[in-house]
Amino acid sequence: MSQHTNDPQSYLGFDCADLSPSEAYRLLNHVVSPRPIAFVSTLSRDGIPNLAPFSYFMAGGLNPPSIAFSPTTNRHEQPKDTLRNICDTGEFVINVVSAGMQDGVNIASLDFEPSVSEWERAGFTPASTTKVRPARVAESLMAIECRLFQIVSHGSGANAANYVIGEVVYFHIAPQLMVNGEIDPAQVQYLSRMGGNWYDRASADSMFELARPRLES
Repeated sequence: MSQHTNDPQSYLGFDCADLSPSEAYRLLNHVVSPRPIAFVSTLSRDGIPNLAPFSYFMAGGLNPPSIAFSPTTNRHEQPKDTLRNICDTGEFVINVVSAGMQDGVNIASLDFEPSVSEWERAGFTPASTTKVRPARVAESLMAIECRLFQIVSHGSGANAANYVIGEVVYFHIAPQLMVNGEIDPAQVQYLSRMGGNWYDRASADSMFELARPRLES
């Protein structure tokens, strides 16, 4: 399979020292793309439920299984409700976003007051969890219960990073996803975030398998 190669000397250069945070944000979101969406459910110290999406999200290690996501500080330079709740309770649930959930997830991204439940506004249904207090999203085909390991802050002011590192303590998997004991990714129809207002869907016709190479002994 041939690959088109651009002239490296023709590339445009952007020095981060000369960019505003919003300019860097737009570039970064196109470069790091597509990004999985962590639809995070938490409870406040007083038991008020919160639900919010974050696309700065990744898997961590496997021993123990861990994840990390970054709820950046808001435009008022304050922590978002999700981050505050995790700091207070040490627990959260990450729900996988599939096709059909996008409108509700988009509504849940709004900056509601802490007393407002995104669950009701966005039309999602709470389902029971096993090892943590926050509910999981019944409409989500997969969810993971997490306990806080560490929060690493980087930067200051609006849009500064707060890397939440969580240890995964329980998995919830919809039974229809399991084929011969394995999750069939073609059944999930994962939604991912891209730059601007763009999203992507991992449909069966766009997916392919590629075995990892092995070194000859």
